[in-house]
Amino acid sequence: MDVPLGIGAILRHALRNHAERRITSRDGDEIVSFSYAEFGRRCAQLARALASLGVRPGDRVASFAWNTHRHLELYYGVPSYGAILHTANIRLFPDQVAYVIEHAGDNVIFVDASLAPALAKAIEARPALGARTYVVMGRGEHALPNAHDYETLISSQPPDYDWPVLDERDAAMLCYTSATTGEPKAALFSHRSTYLHALAANHADYFSLSRRDVVLPVVPMFHVNAWGIPFAALMAGAKIVMPGTRLDPASLIELFDREGVTFSAGVPTVWLGVRDALRAAGRRLPSLERVIIGGSAVPPQLLDDLEAMGTRVIHAWGMTEMSPLGTCTPMFGPGDGDAETIHAKRLKQGKFHPLVEWRVLDEAGRDVPQDGKSRGELWVRGPAIVSAYYKNESPNSFRDGYFRTGDIVTIDAEGFIEIVDRAKDLIKSGGEWISSVDLENTLMGHPAVKEACVFGVPHPKWDERPVAAVVVREGQTLSEEDLRGWLSARIAKWQIPDRFVFIDAIPRTGVGKFLKRELRDRYKDLLTTAPAQR
Repeated sequence: MDVPLGIGAILRHALRNHAERRITSRDGDEIVSFSYAEFGRRCAQLARALASLGVRPGDRVASFAWNTHRHLELYYGVPSYGAILHTANIRLFPDQVAYVIEHAGDNVIFVDASLAPALAKAIEARPALGARTYVVMGRGEHALPNAHDYETLISSQPPDYDWPVLDERDAAMLCYTSATTGEPKAALFSHRSTYLHALAANHADYFSLSRRDVVLPVVPMFHVNAWGIPFAALMAGAKIVMPGTRLDPASLIELFDREGVTFSAGVPTVWLGVRDALRAAGRRLPSLERVIIGGSAVPPQLLDDLEAMGTRVIHAWGMTEMSPLGTCTPMFGPGDGDAETIHAKRLKQGKFHPLVEWRVLDEAGRDVPQDGKSRGELWVRGPAIVSAYYKNESPNSFRDGYFRTGDIVTIDAEGFIEIVDRAKDLIKSGGEWISSVDLENTLMGHPAVKEACVFGVPHPKWDERPVAAVVVREGQTLSEEDLRGWLSARIAKWQIPDRFVFIDAIPRTGVGKFLKRELRDRYKDLLTTAPAQR
């Protein structure tokens, strides 16, 4: 039967088959908990509230929020109503927040009260944003214009709604990249792709969620739909736990224990902190069966330490443009090799899920051998991978029906992928991309800087951090603090290089391009042998 797939179908399934399952969330200093059935009623009230605000099918509605039950209600209520949910990244610089809201065409923005000051800075950067409608979620003071209170808004609505039957190819979710080069680019996901991605994520060798699981996504819901976990978890009928604003290791450990969390996901930095806190207390998390670690490569010691504590580590890789899941390390069994061989496989990015077709091409456009050694750029395609950026920006990223990831990889005979380099010299720090080109351009805007070259070097906590090599103009003097102050007024704090090294000339290739490979090798121990400066 030709029955449309979509987020509404996940919601209907969950309410009819798992109505008694629970959703628990930190709400400020309190813990709130209610059933899927109550969640469904609140989603219905939200849909009616959208209509009262003048939201029409196809309109973009933004969220600027932490991982909470209200944000989860937006995940289902907005797209099931027929509008498009744009999950705006709260870590972007105010100018970039303003840019993505204007670029998406959001007219209604739902914002957590604790994040209202950050959104107010975006309005200061672009005063025209003050004409938008704002809905404030949770308790707290704010000075946003045209603001409604979320609970007041939905509580006045009836707790039922006649959900429309939507075309599965209608747009549902809008996510922006981390502004690796230039402004952030947007990936628009359909109802069909979101549903299929949730099915693939729940494959036994990937998230493998079921109604026996208690799921706590640490990965932010503003970051590629929290890796699809809110959809996969409700589809499976799992208990869902939302951590709210308290993401420090002690608060997470407390919530893991209190709720009996069996499954979680986040970048390596999260798990390094949790591991260190557990180790200091001489304990483990008995209920935590498995964690997904993505965003950056898993440090070998972190994998070993978590597994020694009884938690299985699943290494994952993906991209915003892929919804985002691409690969996971599978379960291993007899015939997969000895312990050393399996350990080496687990440190790779894993195997592709069934929805992804791939190619690895060399610079001449030829497929490279699947030998685990030959390198090439990874191209992918599939029903959960975007076919173009929203508004068709950067069309060169798509060719011959494939998306060009820009990652340089090897793939072995068994299908294990390993990312060995990054095109365009992007720097990945704590799971977030940093553009070396943008930093270089900003640095070279300083009147005393002749040239600047930014590159990534290993960091014990953040996996990788930027370092800037700077050539000072003749007759000028500069210090690291001068440049740190220059950048702090122009870019987000977390993107500022940890160190600035002053050199006489930047090495170049034969065609005059910066030879970043040489600088990376020269300074590879800079942040591991001396205290990093922030």
